[in-house]
Parts: sequence; C-alpha cells; structure tokens
Amino acid sequence: MTQADMGHDIAAAPGSASGAPTCSADVTSLVGAHAERLENLYPSVPATVNRDEGLMLYRDMTLGRRFEDKCAEMYYRGKMFGFVHLYNGQEAVSTGVIKAMKLQHDWFCSTYRDHVHALSCGVPAREVMSELFGKETGCSKGRGGSMHLFSKEHHLLGGYAFIGEGIPVALGAAFTSRYKRDALGDASSDSVTAAFFGDGTCNIGQFYECLNMAALWKLPILFVVENNKWAIGMDHNRATSDPEIWRKAAAFGMAGEEVDGMDVLAVRAAAQRAVERARAGEGPTLLECLTYRFRGHSLADPDELREEAEKEFWAKRDPIKSLASRLIEQGLTTAEELKSIEKEIDAEVADCVEFALAAPEPKPEELTRYIWAED
Repeated sequence: MTQADMGHDIAAAPGSASGAPTCSADVTSLVGAHAERLENLYPSVPATVNRDEGLMLYRDMTLGRRFEDKCAEMYYRGKMFGFVHLYNGQEAVSTGVIKAMKLQHDWFCSTYRDHVHALSCGVPAREVMSELFGKETGCSKGRGGSMHLFSKEHHLLGGYAFIGEGIPVALGAAFTSRYKRDALGDASSDSVTAAFFGDGTCNIGQFYECLNMAALWKLPILFVVENNKWAIGMDHNRATSDPEIWRKAAAFGMAGEEVDGMDVLAVRAAAQRAVERARAGEGPTLLECLTYRFRGHSLADPDELREEAEKEFWAKRDPIKSLASRLIEQGLTTAEELKSIEKEIDAEVADCVEFALAAPEPKPEELTRYIWAED
C-alpha cells in the first residue's frame, strides 16, 4: 500500500458524519461525480475541539463569510474595482488548515481567491479591506488589490493572479526552513508552509515539479488543493485524466489524503496530521479538500453554467451551519452565543469598510515605490 493509499484510510468522514444530509443515488448522479466522491469518503474521526477552539473556528469562518458578502456589496455599489474572487463556501479549508498551524511561525501562500486566507492568517480586516479599495493602509499598501494580498508580519507570502505561481514560492519557504535547520544548525527552524491552490492548477507543470522537489528533499510543506469542482467554467472531471488529485501523491512517494472540505473539523484533523509529519522531518503531504464555491468564479461571472440542483446539494452542506450545529449538539455553546458572535463580526466588518473608505490614497509621487528592495 502506498502512502497515498494509507492517506485514504485516514481521510475525513462523509457528509453524513458531520451532520450534513445524505442523498439518494439518483440525486448524487444529478449533481455530479464531485458530490459522489464526497458521499463515498471513507469515515474517520474528525478533530476534537474544546469550547474555546470551537468558537475560534466558528468566528474565523463567519468573519470570512461576512467579509466576502460585504465585498460583493461594495463591488456592486461601484466602490470596489477590478476582478474580485470570493471564497463563500470554502471557509472550512482556510480555517481548518491555517488554524491548525502556528501563526507568525509557519508560512502561507495563497491564490487570487485570497481574502479569507489573509484573515485566517491574522491580517486585520481593516488592512484587507483597505487593500481591496486600493488604499495606502492596505496590507500591500494599495498596490496589490484583491489578488495580491501580502503580509510579512503574518507570514502571508502573497496572493497570485496566475494559477500555480504561489507553489514555487511556498516551496522556497519550506526549503528555507529545512536549510536553516540542516545546513545552518538552527534547531528551532521547524516552520511548515501551506500552499493553497485550486483543482485547475493540478494540470500544470509547476505543480508536478514542486511535488517532485518537495518529496526528493522531504520538505515541510502542505500542498492544499481546494477542489471546488470548477476551474472558472470548466468542470474538473472533464479536464483531467484522474480527477482524484490526492492519488497523484503516490507517484512521488508522499502522503496523500482526500477530505471533506465542507467539514472544518475533518480538514483540521487532516492538517494536524500533515503538520505533525512535516515537523518530524517526514516530508510533504498532498491534501485534497472537496469543497464548493457558493458564488461564481468572480463577481463578474454571471454563474450560468452550474445546475441549480448542484448548487442546492452543496448549500445544504454549508460548513458554517454544520459547525454551529455540532457545537450546539455537543453542549459547547448556544445559538444565542453564536448570534452574539455574528453581531460582533458584523460590527467588525462595518468598521473595516468605514476605515477603508476614509483611508488615504497612495501618493502619486510614490508610484514606483515597493518595486525594488529598499535600503
């Protein structure tokens, strides 16, 4: 049995195990193979969380959702410009992976769908929203916009407009961690890097080249595939010879897992296992999270290609509602407390918009600043 096959044995539970509704074979067939994979995942034990951890996960996912909803509002009101790709529906992946790692110690590389990754890394909502408005107070000083969020302080190595661009950068961060320890004798150098990317990225050369190098040198890196089925308007199952991306790990002799990307506790458990292996010097993991975006590819996408039955199937597996139900059932919180958290987050999001609108524009005379390294 390969490491990838072993990964399947410890993959996340199917939707029914997380309280999500099951569906008949007819319905599953109607909504596609991606849904069938979710229904047929091998069961495993999700991460166990205490009250504080559970509320932290709930707050982080809710912040991501409410932030993105506000971005949509601002975009359609003509307050935000350019391409804006929202993360609604995929929150369990960002929260599940990033909150299982050490903030400001481990490293993170994102994609053009990067707002929520930045928030999970700890970048203040004010800085993220300011960046989306192109303001000087943004985390990239207003130069990056929606697809190019960066924060050295929070170890966010950037969002990238072109698919796959961030994977080699993440690989470099993982190499640095290993080099400092093995070549420079820094025993404290045990940081792990998480590289996020979508299913469409898994058909390009950079993906395979970096898997090869990571496995060859046993680099401490998590390759996190956010498989939301759709690469813009292309169905993943029509675009690749083997739709089960996690199985590609076997070709490189690395660990591979598939997990329910709508279940934050399942993602958290898989990430914890992968991080533990990486810190122990056992090398990389290819983690495929089966998830779904609730909105179109971008806010400029009318989203006319996807069937309503498919959208309804995934909407019933909303990761935030699922976690809320689980926390209440386990007696870790109450519906009233969760509503209170939501109100706090709504206030935080309203504040970050107000802050961003009032923030100064970048100075014209500094147009060429931040292009080259400064003394």
